[in-house]
Amino acid sequence: MIIKKNIAIFGFGTEGVSAANFLGNNNRISIFDDKDQESIDKLTFKKLKVKNVEFYFSGKRPQDEKFENVIRSPGVRPNHPNLEFYKKKGAKLTSATNIFFENCPAKIIGVTGTKGKGTTSTLIYEIVRQENKNVFLAGNIGTPALEILPKLDKNSIVILELSSFQLTDLKFSPHIAVVLMITSEHLDWHQDQREYQQAKESIVKFQTSRDFAVINEDFETSKQLAKLTKAKIYYFSTHSKANGVFLENGEIISNVIGRENLININKILLAGKHNLQNACAAALVSKILNISNQSISNVLSTFKGLKHRLQLIKEVKGVKYYNDSYSTIPETTIAAIEALTGPKILILGGSSKKSDFTVLSERIVSNRKIKAIILIGKEAQRIKKSLQTAGSFRGESIENLSNMKDIVKSAQDIAQKGDSIILSPACASFDMFANYEDRGQQFSDCVFKIK
Repeated sequence: MIIKKNIAIFGFGTEGVSAANFLGNNNRISIFDDKDQESIDKLTFKKLKVKNVEFYFSGKRPQDEKFENVIRSPGVRPNHPNLEFYKKKGAKLTSATNIFFENCPAKIIGVTGTKGKGTTSTLIYEIVRQENKNVFLAGNIGTPALEILPKLDKNSIVILELSSFQLTDLKFSPHIAVVLMITSEHLDWHQDQREYQQAKESIVKFQTSRDFAVINEDFETSKQLAKLTKAKIYYFSTHSKANGVFLENGEIISNVIGRENLININKILLAGKHNLQNACAAALVSKILNISNQSISNVLSTFKGLKHRLQLIKEVKGVKYYNDSYSTIPETTIAAIEALTGPKILILGGSSKKSDFTVLSERIVSNRKIKAIILIGKEAQRIKKSLQTAGSFRGESIENLSNMKDIVKSAQDIAQKGDSIILSPACASFDMFANYEDRGQQFSDCVFKIK
């Protein structure tokens, strides 16, 4: 553990607060954030348990201060000018995730991918919890890893959701590394697709022959990570017979310990082909951990999904309303369109992540079940141009709505019995909303008011 040092923490968010609370009793803490103080949620200050913290907001920094350690929060790029400044003065750069790995006595199951991390992590947690109560769920999904560290022992199991931001400068790999679909995301943060891919590589790069890698065989970019690990490799697939867990004739099948039928997919409550991949990944990890088939089946047949992930909010007069606000890239919106096969009205758009909408636009134009599209946010015009390039959209198109109440009302006016209204934006949310949770909650609040 880092003790009795002058430590700078960059980023005053959830992980920054967690790092300060973990290290603060034995060290002198300074917290930096590019935002001005008034922009910081007051609740963030209340969560800070340590006293005598120095704050530097609006990108400011003390020129003559020397720090032994600089801790980078996930949202801060490693080449941030202030980080570079203190590194040149001799500070050692690390992160809360690195500190956790360095001090964790438990087995870590790390889960990463472009989408599906939260659902898969939660599925693994719920399955393991059927037979082992000494299991913890943490990381990008909500609970910072350092918060659970004091509760862990050598018999604990930690399910850790890892984003590309957390993996960027990670110097450790988990005992079991789970690699889901890797496509393209966060190109507004990463310099390019290659840097994003390199960040994901950390999850397997430091594994040994005593570890395991669980990899999605259906995505070539995911399979590339198999070349970088010394771990025993298992695959999961919904398209082919993989060495691990796969889909065949409507059954999820494992061949980890001989051929075993785990569950019929009709018993799985989660909608969509992408969630079958998540289920296969969770089942494969569970088999590696020697969890019983009954526990796997019990969870997969009862788990209803996470908030903001293709979540059925309400059905009113035969119209179903789905909150898929977590969909911030085109691939997950495509998955939502394919998961719900009936007539649908799609709410699409938001702020930029520099995504390519070509394939999504082609799927929308060719899908006769999409009755209408409501385009919102800064990316509305770019999506509209992409749709025009893809061909002629047969349905209705609505634009220039500035609040969620009007958006939901417009969708409601078009909808008929048997239709689904889906908020699946394929974009970030920061132009109109605080975050994807705020966007999804506003949608849900409006839907709940419909009678």
